[in-house]
Amino acid sequence: MSSHIPQLRLDVITIFPEYLEPLRHALLGKAIEQGILQVGVHNLRDWGQGNHKSVDAPPLGGGPGMVMKPDVWGPALDAVAAGTSNTDELTTAAAHRNDKVRHDQRNDVAPRPYDARDVRDGEDPDAPLLLVPTPAGTPFSQADAQAWSRERHIVVACGRYEGIDQRVFEDAATRYRVREVSIGDYVLIGGEVATLVIAEAVTRLIPGVLGNTQSHEDDSFSDGLLEAPSYTKPRSWRGIDAPEVLFSGDHGKVERWRRQASLSRTQAVRPDLVARARERDELTDEDTFYLDSRPVITGLDVLLDPRSWSKVRKRLRRELAKVGYRIDNATLTERKGPVCFEPSMLEQVYEQEHGRAPAEPLCQLEITGRTTLSNAEATKAVVAALPRGTQWVGTTRSLDSHE
Repeated sequence: MSSHIPQLRLDVITIFPEYLEPLRHALLGKAIEQGILQVGVHNLRDWGQGNHKSVDAPPLGGGPGMVMKPDVWGPALDAVAAGTSNTDELTTAAAHRNDKVRHDQRNDVAPRPYDARDVRDGEDPDAPLLLVPTPAGTPFSQADAQAWSRERHIVVACGRYEGIDQRVFEDAATRYRVREVSIGDYVLIGGEVATLVIAEAVTRLIPGVLGNTQSHEDDSFSDGLLEAPSYTKPRSWRGIDAPEVLFSGDHGKVERWRRQASLSRTQAVRPDLVARARERDELTDEDTFYLDSRPVITGLDVLLDPRSWSKVRKRLRRELAKVGYRIDNATLTERKGPVCFEPSMLEQVYEQEHGRAPAEPLCQLEITGRTTLSNAEATKAVVAALPRGTQWVGTTRSLDSHE
């Protein structure tokens, strides 16, 4: 184990020290080995009373269950805060390879710790942070994990039974910054599992724990949204293809796809997060348009000179963008052979209006994109952006997201 001063000292007080064994494994174990994280586990029964080292008593006022005693927890928290308690210092469960240059080292990426800290008015910023996992606490979030990754000393009080006498936390506030926290709207047997969840969520954000800082900066919830789906080799698996854009080599397109996939997933699974992001004005104009629009395709048969297509296409992109129809792709293909819409109808209308046969060939115009317009309005907008007097027939239809 490294002799370096740890970036985080984590002390856990529990009546089941063996419950914290998972902290010795995987990335947390490696963080311990590297000296980034230091973990002390304290057996609450060291402060227990009587022959049986009792730590609980019946609740005042009657009722089911048992409540953990303040005259046990108080001395325990005193000793941990002062650094005078007996502790089982955790070591890594297995040696890790440390001879391989990691991503941030190879690319000379400087540490990027999170800015915010969880210090409230009137609190001593140098006091240790005391976390109390409880169903009655405030919901634990990624923002909490980011703020707590800046702490030097975190103490976790793992309750059991009906919980810990509330006076313990009122008293602890004189030497700790106390946070009662919940990991979900359900009840567990004790605080140990919640401790594992919080410890992993916090530790992985400490600079140096992950080899690539961007790994956690792009996490779900880091920007208030869920992350985009992930894919790896092979390109096609059991008849299911990975998105083609991921093979494009265009980093801008890939990042745009990931952002849009993140927005789509969040809207479908956690619409509350999207609503909150809107309220906090955390979405860009591009984000808002993507969420409020839908994919469509406009297909028209038109009488149009293909030689003018370059100019027409630029005008279509410009004019449609103004009214809320953003083009992903636009093509013009000259019709040859039988067609779905009778070309003679277009030619006849043209002849009736102009007294001669059209000089322009019959072409198929196809536009795919996203719009906030109705299908009828989208078709009208496309026609309005074509050269004046262009003969056309066709429509716009909505696309399923999988098409």
